[in-house]
Amino acid sequence: MPSASPSLDMTPMVDLAFLLVTFFMLTASVRVTEPVLVDTPSSVSDKILPNNVALITIDEDGRLFYNIENPTTRVKILDRMAGAYKVKFTDAEKKKFAGMGSFGVPIEKLRDYINLDEVGRAKFPTAGIPSDSAHNQIGDWIFYGFIEASIKFKTEFEKAKENKTEFKGEKPRLAIKADSKTDYIHVQHVINVIKKKKLEPRINLITSLEEEPK
Repeated sequence: MPSASPSLDMTPMVDLAFLLVTFFMLTASVRVTEPVLVDTPSSVSDKILPNNVALITIDEDGRLFYNIENPTTRVKILDRMAGAYKVKFTDAEKKKFAGMGSFGVPIEKLRDYINLDEVGRAKFPTAGIPSDSAHNQIGDWIFYGFIEASIKFKTEFEKAKENKTEFKGEKPRLAIKADSKTDYIHVQHVINVIKKKKLEPRINLITSLEEEPK
């Protein structure tokens, strides 16, 4: 029998590679650069934070930052804040705001912050969102955010009930993410702000998982 060199058809392998690349491109999401990095304290809790959460970040100096991920809810909260503080935002600015992450600027400077690129926002000077009694803007962001998140939860629940499908949503929560070096008085201040707004959400304190002793 005449001998012949073995051959391997790589076409299926190439097709599989392109399918995987296409899958990751379609499912990947852009990670937004955060304006502040905090080193959270460690704990032994391994509970995962649910999706329907408004996040208040407190850096080492006590500056406050706010974030809620759902784009539609973000825009609705912005509309409420714009009406309360008499600040106008264009549709283009609302669209940019919907795709942003945490922010820590007063509502009066938010337009300037939104219209910057990622590099400009990183260099933007900020003292955090005001939280004093005269300008309690963080309280309003929390209040309107909780209202809009609750409306979204109720709407989705009623829709699932109408369609007789299983509802897996969770009630809105608030999460506080503080730096390990942050004075606890700043955390207590945020908790007091939430209480004064007469909200009754579940509050999560975000920590890093402790390493197991070797």
